[in-house]
Amino acid sequence: MDEGHSAEGMTKLVGTDEIAALAREFEQSQGILTVLGDETRQHLILAMMQSGSCTGLRVNEIAQRTSLSRPAISHHLRIMKDAGLVKVRKEGTKNFYYFDESASSIDRLVRTLQHASRIMRGLPDRSEA
Repeated sequence: MDEGHSAEGMTKLVGTDEIAALAREFEQSQGILTVLGDETRQHLILAMMQSGSCTGLRVNEIAQRTSLSRPAISHHLRIMKDAGLVKVRKEGTKNFYYFDESASSIDRLVRTLQHASRIMRGLPDRSEA
């Protein structure tokens, strides 16, 4: 192969496209990464999962399960909602928070991590320079 079409050059070109695609995927996953990267929100997720409620939980109900104030819970739920992890159902003046049954934000993150893993496994071994 000539210099412009070496095997190394071909790998670099494909790698550049793959890295650009992965960068877009990371950007699309920022919301869920922000949610999962916070220990308090992790605790809220677990508390909501442990409740077993199919109809959703109100902020007061979540507050009873955690040591957080209602304003703090509302703040974290808004972030979780913006990231697509939870939804809210309004019944009169009551808001019920529940997990998005499609789990699309989690699924998107899993696909992004799998993509990153494939790229990383395809990189040359640099442990011996």
